[in-house]
Amino acid sequence: MAALLCGAALLFPMAAGQPAQAAATVTNGGFESGTTGWSLSGTTGAAYTEWSGRSGSYRLTHWSSGAYAVKTSQTLTGLASGSYTLSLYVRNGGGQTSVYAGLENCGGPDRRTEVPVTDQWLRIVVSTTVSGGSCTIRLSSSAPAGSWASFDDVAFSSGASTLSIRGADVSSLAKSEAYGGGYYGTDGVRRDALSVLRSSGADYARLKVWVSPADGYNDKAHVLTMARRIKALGMRLLVDFHYSDRWADPGTQTKPRAWASLPFAQLKQAVYDHTYDVLNGLRAQGTTADMVQIGNEINDGMLWEEGRASADFGRLAELLNAGSDAVRAVSSATKVVIHLAEGGNNSLFRWYFDNATSRGVRFDVIGASYYSYWHGTLAALQANLIDIRTRYGKPVFVAETAYPFTTGNADQLGNIITAATPYPGYPATQAGQAAMFRDVISTARAAGALGVFYWEPTWTAVAGNGWDPADPSSGNGWENQALFDFTGRPTAAIAEFGRQ
Repeated sequence: MAALLCGAALLFPMAAGQPAQAAATVTNGGFESGTTGWSLSGTTGAAYTEWSGRSGSYRLTHWSSGAYAVKTSQTLTGLASGSYTLSLYVRNGGGQTSVYAGLENCGGPDRRTEVPVTDQWLRIVVSTTVSGGSCTIRLSSSAPAGSWASFDDVAFSSGASTLSIRGADVSSLAKSEAYGGGYYGTDGVRRDALSVLRSSGADYARLKVWVSPADGYNDKAHVLTMARRIKALGMRLLVDFHYSDRWADPGTQTKPRAWASLPFAQLKQAVYDHTYDVLNGLRAQGTTADMVQIGNEINDGMLWEEGRASADFGRLAELLNAGSDAVRAVSSATKVVIHLAEGGNNSLFRWYFDNATSRGVRFDVIGASYYSYWHGTLAALQANLIDIRTRYGKPVFVAETAYPFTTGNADQLGNIITAATPYPGYPATQAGQAAMFRDVISTARAAGALGVFYWEPTWTAVAGNGWDPADPSSGNGWENQALFDFTGRPTAAIAEFGRQ
């Protein structure tokens, strides 16, 4: 992990696969000379250049007044064997049957990245291994009349762009199972939900920790039990300290009852002791945490009011360092994460981490929540991830994301997200959920992020496993965003964990 995070400090990390010795130059990658250097096939009139590129004066556009299928291609030759990455910027109005950028006929499996729906320029990447000296770049659209996509700044370079984290927050799983929740594989056979996630490609699990929760779940004992299951499957572990007895998020950072009246010096010690106790328990049983969050979505700090960032960032810095020091005392290999919500809000992240770094907060990685229906565009997320990586020299990842697969409801509590199309171009269907998860992963990958965690994919509507730990009759407003449907079967989006 240490070597991984060090390598991830580069702007766009290239890893995995034997790097090539030389990279070919794409001819007319900015389309400033029309389609010179590119070949067209299919509905050739649907591919043309037009004014206003991302850089320069022109861009390539696929569009037609009738249904069309067109490919714009360029074959590079004289390539040394090894790994390569195609990068380009795209815009897309949506509605296509298929629209992607791909690398084909390179000597190995063809690779492609679908073009997200975006009205702002967005970077995407595709990686492959070349053998035989040549590789074809293909920009492809199959679409009904009026659908459009634009491409610009196409480049091809040595090395492979990969993700090291494909994670799932499974904090609710133990309680769901205890109350009778059932999960099934894609074959319809009842299975362990963790195993289903793992076999789908998830390689990291996240568990939240509450201090003294009313229902007894998400405490130290349950975290240790779940950690044994996670590590037995060969997955890595992220521990998420809320420093509360219940949910902590940007709007609520309530101190644990046992800490409510502590003087500040004792509050810092409580942070250290609690963090050390849980992590040392994990280490003692052979399931040392790989990453640890000091607080959850702490946009305005934690442990209010003493740790409110907008009131006194200096005191917050002391609390954060107490947690960080406890992590390092247990394991020097474990990485410390500072996690904020609003992944598309660059001004928030700059304000926060300018303050944190100037006050000597000790951390290794930056985590960002991104829910597309709340946190801005995919382009805003990407721009923020790139900026904070370069500005602070820290690896970044998407610590939470999710999207609905239905507008339906499976319990007595209304869902948090009910719109038929919560984000433009992505309906609340299984296909829409899969496309959004795929495109968040793609956006993070092209930004050079470590990876993405899907939040609570196993939190299905099980009586007794509602949102309020103090109220057994409370419902779940999130079940339409799980990766298991109302019958416990995996949704289509679960396959996105394993996509290249």
